[in-house]
Amino acid sequence: MFEVELRGTWLVARFPRRQRFLSWAVVGGFVHEGDTVVWHEVTNADLPIGMDPGALLAGWLEGAGFPADAVGFLTSARLDRHGIASWATGGAAASCVATVGLSNARRPGDPTSAQPCHLGTINLLVATGCPLSMEAMVETIALAAEARAVAVLEAGTTSPVTGLAASGTGTDCIAVAAPLGASELAYAGKHTAMGECVGRAVLDAVGPLARRALAARAGGP
Repeated sequence: MFEVELRGTWLVARFPRRQRFLSWAVVGGFVHEGDTVVWHEVTNADLPIGMDPGALLAGWLEGAGFPADAVGFLTSARLDRHGIASWATGGAAASCVATVGLSNARRPGDPTSAQPCHLGTINLLVATGCPLSMEAMVETIALAAEARAVAVLEAGTTSPVTGLAASGTGTDCIAVAAPLGASELAYAGKHTAMGECVGRAVLDAVGPLARRALAARAGGP
C-alpha cells in the first residue's frame, strides 16, 4: 500500500497513487488529497508556548522538501520505534503505521491540566486497500480510535492526572487514507471485512509499542 522510510527526525510514508485522507493532523487535516504522510520528531523546546505548531511544521516540511500536500504529524515519540502492521481477509486489506508515546496519557473526562503538555503522543496512519465512501472513512477513523484505546488500556496505561485507566493521550492524531477511485466501499464497521482488517492492524501496531512505552516510563529499556 505504501513505502515507509526513516530519515533522521522524519518518518515518511509514501503511496504509489494519490489518496483521500481524513484526519485532524496539524498539517493537511480534514479531507485532503495527496500521496505522502510525514512524522517529525521534536522536543518540548522545539514548540515554545504560544507558537502555532501547524505553522511551524508546515515551515519545516517545506524546508525539508516534502510535497505541499503532505499530511504532517508532530511527536516526541522515538520514530525509530515505529510499528507497522497489516491484516487482510475477505477481499479487504488495511495497514497501520503507529508511533506511540505515553508521557501525555489521559482518560476521557480528566480535569484540564494547566501544566505544560508533554509531546508523548500516539499518531496513526491507517490505510485501506480500496476506495471508501466518506461515511466509511468516518467509520474507519472511529474504529481506529476505538482499537487504539483498547490497545492502550490492555497495556495497563493510567492517567497521571487521576491514576485511572487511560485510553490514549491528550494529543493523539489519526489519519485514514483510502485510494481515489469510483468503486467506493460504503461501510467499514465491525461487521465488515474492512472493519476487521482496520481493527486488527491498529491493535497489532499499537499494542507492542504501548507496552514498550510503559516499560520505558517505568525505567526499562
